[in-house]
Amino acid sequence: MMDNKTIRIEVARQKRGTLTAEVSQNGEAVEKDSVRLFVSEENTGNCRLGKIDLVITNEELSVCDNLETLAPVRLYLPMRELPQDITALYMFSSWWSRPAFVQSLTEIPDKTQVALFRFADRYGCFVPMVGERFKAYLTAGTQTELQLVMTALYGGLSEIREPMYLYAEAQTVEQAIATVFEELARLKNIRLRRERRLPEMFRKLGWCSWDAFYTDVDEKGVRDKAAEFAEKKVPVKWMIIDDGWLSLKDRLLYDYQPDREKFPEGFKKMTEDIRESAGVERFGVWHALMGYWSGVSPDGSVAKEEAAYLCRTAGGRLVPDPEKGAGFYRDWYKVLNDQGISFVKVDGQGTIPLCFENTMPLGLAAQNLHSALESGASRMDGAVINCMGMAMENVLSRPATAVSRNSDDFFPKREDSFKEHLLQNAYNALYHDQLYYCDWDMFWTQHPYSRKHALLRAISGGPFYCSDRVGETDAEILRPLAYVDGELPMMDRSSKPTADCVFVDPMKCGYLKLQNTAPYGEDLTGGGIAVFNLAEHEVSCTFSPAEIDGVTECERYLVYDRFSGTYQFVGRSERVDCTLEKSGYRWYVVLPADENCVCLGLKEKYVGFTAVESIHDDNGVQTVVLHEAGTVAWVSENTPQKITVNGKDMTDSAICKGGLINLPMEEKSGQTVVTIS
Repeated sequence: MMDNKTIRIEVARQKRGTLTAEVSQNGEAVEKDSVRLFVSEENTGNCRLGKIDLVITNEELSVCDNLETLAPVRLYLPMRELPQDITALYMFSSWWSRPAFVQSLTEIPDKTQVALFRFADRYGCFVPMVGERFKAYLTAGTQTELQLVMTALYGGLSEIREPMYLYAEAQTVEQAIATVFEELARLKNIRLRRERRLPEMFRKLGWCSWDAFYTDVDEKGVRDKAAEFAEKKVPVKWMIIDDGWLSLKDRLLYDYQPDREKFPEGFKKMTEDIRESAGVERFGVWHALMGYWSGVSPDGSVAKEEAAYLCRTAGGRLVPDPEKGAGFYRDWYKVLNDQGISFVKVDGQGTIPLCFENTMPLGLAAQNLHSALESGASRMDGAVINCMGMAMENVLSRPATAVSRNSDDFFPKREDSFKEHLLQNAYNALYHDQLYYCDWDMFWTQHPYSRKHALLRAISGGPFYCSDRVGETDAEILRPLAYVDGELPMMDRSSKPTADCVFVDPMKCGYLKLQNTAPYGEDLTGGGIAVFNLAEHEVSCTFSPAEIDGVTECERYLVYDRFSGTYQFVGRSERVDCTLEKSGYRWYVVLPADENCVCLGLKEKYVGFTAVESIHDDNGVQTVVLHEAGTVAWVSENTPQKITVNGKDMTDSAICKGGLINLPMEEKSGQTVVTIS
């Protein structure tokens, strides 16, 4: 990446201050003031891997002078060529990342953990590494140099023999990102998204108690909410009992059993009753990675019974021991299993550096604690929602669990929070989706932006769930998101910005385009582009089918505007005009259209084309097998002569208008075969 240029290094020591040295990449080691430095870059896969070898030598019987805690090493890496544009994904809190759109290395935000570069003829992806002990991140550099900071949050270490960064270039930004994260997965021995198993429950509609009750959740509230779903025929199949159920003392975990004032009989009878009365299949609970936010109460039954699996940190907290903590989670999850709980949402994962500073090097603490959690979660069959854990030491330490939150919370009462929620989810997905099914968080169906939030969840490519208070679920908002049986028409991956939006601040240009794909029939891939107006005025833009990564390549596509009901046929690179009023949004379904009759699938679903399980054309007759019954739509250049549903003639029920054919049917579970002549 740097063509053997000289690298400036600052080494902060505990007693003798900061040492500054210059080292030639892949050159001779430099020794200065009892510090030995060697920096290298090597090929690995299709990437460049930067490494550092630093050793401090202390004289015998002398006072030791080792590395300081917070930022012991800063490296200034000269770039061979300066990028034209940079999109930096940086940690704006201990838990979440968001994008910054800059042109200079001096503008890179602190705690940047992924930097995307646009050059005149190629793209680059730079990821600071998490090693066995140390973590690296980018901060503001100079006009020509990246500044890389390394820290273990553990003072007194005398050596670093760690990777610093991984870098790759490609002809598209998506290829550059994929190349880096495939190699990261190999180096860290974790799975890519396509290798992780998504528990089947997360392919169905869910509900979470958080925004409904916050910490005031109790048995009556959960029962009342389940009864509402049954009455309104909303097919929620899993429920999370969020923060507020635990037995606490001084905001520390006291006992594994639920709070007896809120859940007098525990969870078991409640979950059994709701399964029978409301058809909810699975129940989960929330807890923090450390037990509760600051850990375990030293006075409680947990501390007594799980002493072998707990440790006290340098800061005085009693928390799961990273090396032995699997027993803590295993024992807790056995208690929960016996209570009818079969999955967990594990929050506060970004507290690892806060809890283990000067107790255990950061890289080691993260790797061991996530392994302990996942080992214990084998009792839950790996059904874990990882949350508040987008720091790279979390992202690169989970061996197998599939779901990870992709943004800060949905804030139902925070005015105009939709834009920030959209921004974080869209751009975080550029890298987070490489490894995880991204959770775009819950939402309210009774909210000024409920339909926009619903569309976001429908195209998110991950699990989704609502969080309405009792009596406030709007079934009509949820109907386009799920089948009658609660299953989700889930897209292939997380929605991501189109390539022309990756390096452009949508808050300045006024709009953001997201693209995604999903199966269409047995061997085709359809897609869609969602466009959101983020300006305070009308905006216009264009797009083409070619902007959808992975859509089936063909000469002609149908572009269907889901909200206006209009359509057009275009070539692969032909531009489609889009004009949005203030706060407007559009969802364009894009399908291969080599045949004269194109089936849109279930018209009332946002991603209704995924309901098409197979489609076959033969001598002017098209046979479509649908996942379930519902209003089916086609675009055809010819008026249909006959339509049958499961062999029954339904021609007279069809509504034909301007090439758009609608066949209204009651929504009903079960495979449905439709033919149109």
